[in-house]
Amino acid sequence: MTTTRKYKELVEQRTRQTLEKWAGQQSVGEREIYRFLHNLKGTAGTVGLDVVEQFAGSAQLYFSDHSDKVWLEAEWREVLFPLLGLFGREESTGAVPDTAHEVSLSDGTIQQKYEILLVDDDVELVAFLRESLERQSYYVNIAMSAERGLKLFYESRPDMILLDILLPDQSGIDVLHQIIGKAKKERIPIIIISGEYSKDIQLYAYSLGVMDYLPKPVDIDLFLMLIKNRFELKKEWQKSIIIDELTGAFNRKYFNQTMKQLISDFRRTERTFSLALMDLDHFKQINDTYGHLVGDEVLQTFSELVRGSIRVEDTFCRYGGEEFALFMPNTPADSALLVVERIQRQFAGMDFQAKHEQFRVTFSCGITEIRVTRDDPKALIGDADQALYASKHAGRNQTTLYDDYLPVGKAEKLLKVIMVDDDALMRRIVVQQFMEWKPENISRVEVTSFESGVRFLQSDWYSPDDKYIVLLDGVMPGLDGLEVLEQLRGRYPEINLLVIMLTGRNEQQDIIHALQMGADDYIIKPFHLPELLIRVERLAHRFLF
Repeated sequence: MTTTRKYKELVEQRTRQTLEKWAGQQSVGEREIYRFLHNLKGTAGTVGLDVVEQFAGSAQLYFSDHSDKVWLEAEWREVLFPLLGLFGREESTGAVPDTAHEVSLSDGTIQQKYEILLVDDDVELVAFLRESLERQSYYVNIAMSAERGLKLFYESRPDMILLDILLPDQSGIDVLHQIIGKAKKERIPIIIISGEYSKDIQLYAYSLGVMDYLPKPVDIDLFLMLIKNRFELKKEWQKSIIIDELTGAFNRKYFNQTMKQLISDFRRTERTFSLALMDLDHFKQINDTYGHLVGDEVLQTFSELVRGSIRVEDTFCRYGGEEFALFMPNTPADSALLVVERIQRQFAGMDFQAKHEQFRVTFSCGITEIRVTRDDPKALIGDADQALYASKHAGRNQTTLYDDYLPVGKAEKLLKVIMVDDDALMRRIVVQQFMEWKPENISRVEVTSFESGVRFLQSDWYSPDDKYIVLLDGVMPGLDGLEVLEQLRGRYPEINLLVIMLTGRNEQQDIIHALQMGADDYIIKPFHLPELLIRVERLAHRFLF
């Protein structure tokens, strides 16, 4: 039996058991019926029971989560019993994969290349634009207020900003005044999207440095082409300023910028990164024996190999001559070691031709990881250089960790995922998927679940030494998801806690409130598990480590 089929049968079994149980009672509370349908809609859509999902969504409109009314069997039976005839008839249009390995979380085709910060409080437009942009492989970070937008701008360093003029707490023009200097310096294009588009407002926005001003409503086809055009222009800017012409790697100027940015980020969020210094072995001998043109070919080949072997978020720079540097964000030194050693094996196996001869080249490397006691550029470069020297001294063509000389115990990179949902079957499905999840650069994942916000908050779940992702259902008995979110943001530091809200399609006000209160993202029920896993991995790499 496939995994999908098993869960479909579990949904059917639970539905029949619930209706049979209610049939033995004199009456059923309207809230209980509403929550049953709410959970059924989300779970059925997730496992591919599309007909059941549609029925549950329609039937849910007859009931309210805020009503004290009771329904007699004759009343609720007429609405709900048609459900039983729908199982087996459904045509799945997007079921979850039968095995976890079908979800390629680290494949380059699904990783987001550019990050866009969207600052707008129109929830329908925000949802539509995010969905449209993410289909084009952009990642969209959402802020429903100016305050949240400013916070995300300084924390996440987006590649583009989409900004409304009318915001609930301050105007978009006020936001522009606060960010335009930094945005210009870092060449972050700003596009205004607003229903307020008088000539005077547009002229003033352009005078401040806005790249484009789009009126609402937005023509989505023209909008997406404009975004594509602006990112292509941004790419050309970057190449002309920060790319080493010979090797295609970033240059020393960009090395300094990246070092400054990553250290600043570490001091604010404690997100780690590793620095690897790489030096080609006996390179002067290659130049002396075969000439500088051949030496250039070796440098170009080496750079091409490294750039093709690293992630989008990694930064590879030419540090000087035959020495290169590789920044690996969200990566501890021991994980960086595995990456570099793989590249070393590949490069050492390459054949070069010159003067009717065949020869091979190797490189040595030293790696260090940022830490509280060594968080300035001079110290990091010195540590990596000392480790590089040790590799050279030990015979070359090897990589040394700086910690080999100054042993320091390292905590295991542990990520804790917590599912808070009153739907037992949904918890079971999601927990099983996360138990099989193997995200890149995270050594271990622990998964727990709670059936209510009250149980979750009363439990001894939190440790300041760990990182957490909380998947929080919006509709639960006792404390609903928004109340739980409010307590989480009031009690615990955001640096350790990422919250993703799980919400129904029609709960738009909840989406607004959740984002305003500090939710990091939201997923609309019903969702497919691959979508959830991809989104969580992306956020984990960007936010947690």
